[in-house]
Amino acid sequence: MNLELVVDARSNGVWIALLRDGKLIELHEDRGNTDFSVGDIYLGRVRRVANGLNAAFVDVGYEKDAFLHYHDLGPQYVSFSKYVKDSINGKQNVADLQYFKLEKEISKEGKVSNTLSSSQAILVQVAKEPISQKGPRLSSEVTLAGRYLVLVPFSEKISVSQKIKDSAEKERLKELMDRIKPKNFGVIIRTVAENKSTADLESDLSNLLEKWRTLHANLKGAQPPKRVLGELNTTNSILRDLLNGNFTNIHVNDESMALQMKDYISEIAPGREKIVRHYDNRIGIFERFGINKQIKTLFGKKVPLPSGGYLIIEHTEAMHVIDVNSGNRKGADGQESNALATNIEAAEEVARVLQLRDMGGIICVDFIDMHERENNKILFDKMKEFMKSDRAKHNMIPPSKFGIIEITRQRVRPETDIQTHETCPTCNGSGEVQASILFAEEIENNLAYLLNDRGMRGLTLLVHPYLEAFFKNGIWSRQLQWLFKFKTWIPVRGVTAHHLLQYTFVDKENNEIPL
Repeated sequence: MNLELVVDARSNGVWIALLRDGKLIELHEDRGNTDFSVGDIYLGRVRRVANGLNAAFVDVGYEKDAFLHYHDLGPQYVSFSKYVKDSINGKQNVADLQYFKLEKEISKEGKVSNTLSSSQAILVQVAKEPISQKGPRLSSEVTLAGRYLVLVPFSEKISVSQKIKDSAEKERLKELMDRIKPKNFGVIIRTVAENKSTADLESDLSNLLEKWRTLHANLKGAQPPKRVLGELNTTNSILRDLLNGNFTNIHVNDESMALQMKDYISEIAPGREKIVRHYDNRIGIFERFGINKQIKTLFGKKVPLPSGGYLIIEHTEAMHVIDVNSGNRKGADGQESNALATNIEAAEEVARVLQLRDMGGIICVDFIDMHERENNKILFDKMKEFMKSDRAKHNMIPPSKFGIIEITRQRVRPETDIQTHETCPTCNGSGEVQASILFAEEIENNLAYLLNDRGMRGLTLLVHPYLEAFFKNGIWSRQLQWLFKFKTWIPVRGVTAHHLLQYTFVDKENNEIPL
């Protein structure tokens, strides 16, 4: 398995695509505004206590108040609250918790009104980004995530990822953490810590403790609402969580960003910074790696399968519904075997689409009916296998007698929604078609204007791939006619991101030329 990260720096933000063996599995957009990202820590102010919900609404500077449930306060809330209050007032002069006296844990069955009050300052961490009309979801059980460890203040517990199966390795990691972690700090050991050296883990712990000291320093004299500690940007957080031996290349089309990523990788994985490559080519980076085509294929209502089947994906207010169709697929081994093969293929694509679109909540997948019980078990086992690589928490139940598998998947960020349909280029969505459109002549007239009137050279014409084929078709192609007419060769390049009748001219530096 080879993982590649493709980073497209644009004028309005950064798009990040994660490829597994050339297939798009994750797509993120980073607009450079990191406010209210998952992991950000804020000093907020309680606006309202809702006894009926056993929750509070907190002002963290977002346009809508954030939501904090009593169960998300954490058992050590009183200790946190005392530490924050004393840090703001200057009574807690050091970040170290060695001599900090822990308070009694709050009751799991308690009431929010007995713990919080209006106008109270409170330290919170974003657990879910603002979604739709809702504000952020908060937690007061603050944790700091590193590459190998997660630091849990006001705790002594050492936990190991359940994905680490080797009992001897688990014991080694626990004993190591018990020796090096400071008092009143708990640690969660992440999966990527398996078989890592003591030096690696000590370095990661040291970085996390430095973050804690930064948080403490930012609390002094702070007035809510204020962000006291920000999470990494999207690109670096993906590298922190995913970078391993399976990563083969990281392609970036911005030189300064490539240098920043090399510096970051040299910190978290010395020696691996060579996998970062600066992409400098006239062809767009998403076009070069076939990402634009995959986006158009995978974000529509109808998602094709390699064998000829397809998925129909519908989104309602309450859930997502996915219907599996065999399409024109024909199997020689009978209907049951054909249904199983199509369902397994669809299960792999469903797992990929859920992760790619970051679909959350309840998902019902209506597979093709199969009559043999063993086949339904095979399908369910395959579905679980395909979902293993999904980092989001998820649960699923076996197929019902109607062949439906129900999945619940955690969503912490807004669902990625990309519109793949296009406004009709002929009528611009009006439903009325002009009497005629001489499209090729229009392009030729603009070429004449740029070449003859403005004296420009080194032009390239970007069009939809269908039109690229049209302009290059035949011995006496339109492109060859332009050579004789304008005495210069006009390169024509197909771009899948263009709609059918869209075209642009670019110069030698790949900058668009306004007409």
